[in-house]
Formats: sequence, C-alpha cells, structure tokens
Amino acid sequence: MFEIFRPRVFFNLANSSLFWLKLLFIISLIISLSFALIFSPIDYLQKDTVRIMYVHVPSSWISLFIFLIIGVSSFISLIFRIKIFSVYAKTLAPIGFVFSLISLVSGSLWGYPTWGTWWSWDARLTSMLVLVLIYFIYICTWNLIKNFNTAEKITNIIAIIGLINLPIIKFSVNWWNTLHQPSSITLSSAPTIHVSILAPLLMMFFTLCIFSLIIFLIRYKYEIINFRINKK
Repeated sequence: MFEIFRPRVFFNLANSSLFWLKLLFIISLIISLSFALIFSPIDYLQKDTVRIMYVHVPSSWISLFIFLIIGVSSFISLIFRIKIFSVYAKTLAPIGFVFSLISLVSGSLWGYPTWGTWWSWDARLTSMLVLVLIYFIYICTWNLIKNFNTAEKITNIIAIIGLINLPIIKFSVNWWNTLHQPSSITLSSAPTIHVSILAPLLMMFFTLCIFSLIIFLIRYKYEIINFRINKK
C-alpha cells in the first residue's frame, strides 16, 4: 500500500494523470463558476458581495489542509528519516502559501463592506496572518539554505511547531469574541447555510483542490529531479 510513495512510482503517476486532471479541472471550473456567479442567490444583506465567499472559504480550507499535510510529512521525515516526505512538504509549501494569501486578501475585500474595515487584529485574522508568516519562513529556509540535509531538519522543526497554530485558527472564533463569524460548516453538526449556497461552495472547493493537485504534481517532478541531484 506504500508503493505509491516511492519517488519513481509517484513520478510516473504524475506524468500519466496530469492530462486527465487538467481536463477535470476545466470542466469543474466552468460548472462551479456558473453556480457561484450566476445560479447561487444573492444575500439579502450583503448582496453580491457574498460571492467573495466562494473564493475566500475554499482558499482558507486548502491553506490549512496543506499545512497539516506539511506538518505531518515533516514529522514523518524527522522521526523516521524518510526524506521523500520532506520533498512532498517542500513541494506543497508554495501552494499553501498562495492560498493563505488569497484567503487574507479576499477576507479583507469581503470584510470592508461587511465590517466597515479592511483589517482588524481579530483572533481569526491574526492567527491566519501568523500562518502566512510561517509559510513564508518555511519557504525562505528552503531557498536560503543550500545544503538539503540542514534545510530539511530546520524546516521540519518549523512545520511541526507551526502545527500549533492550526487549532488556534480553527477554534479562535469559539475561544474569543471576534468579528469573524463562527464556522457554518463543521464535522460535528449539520451545515447552517442553505444548500443553494453550500453546493457552489463545495464545488469551488473541489475545483481548487484539483488545481492544487495539478500544481503539486508539476512542482513535484521538478523537486524530485533536484532531490536526486542533491543525493549524488
């Protein structure tokens, strides 16, 4: 079952699946944008501004999920000395960083007409900014330290420490009084938003997940080549 984690197997899988993933992405993008921009209803208070949600929320989910994968991969790499997991983490980091930036920017664009301000040192916003900074430090460490083994050890520690911030982001709206509204979708209860909004939201999330996977596979091919060169 762990055969897929072998570099050569994963490299071949990336080559064989990219075309179909790109095709799936295009189809999914057309459908999800149609629902998000045309068929989904406007909010009675926020009007069309609510459509920013279809970018903001999936971007936030993906940035958190990617960092979770990076943290777990870094733990496996640090404890079990399986270096390929460091390659996975390094490959994912720029993708998560971009989505965390999109989350912050789209949140500001959505927050101004809703809250009357572009930024507030709100617990959710501040902890999300911390995630962006952790991503940035993680990526800079890989780029500034040329020795793979040294960079691997430092980035593994950064990622594992950064995992502490994830539950803070998730539960900040419950632990403190914040401008940011509580989560409308949780694993422990039914969604509190109507299906006409939930469906496009999940479609956009699926579409951006496919996009993330495509970018990951493209970057992985480049990173694995560099990894092999560094091993020589």
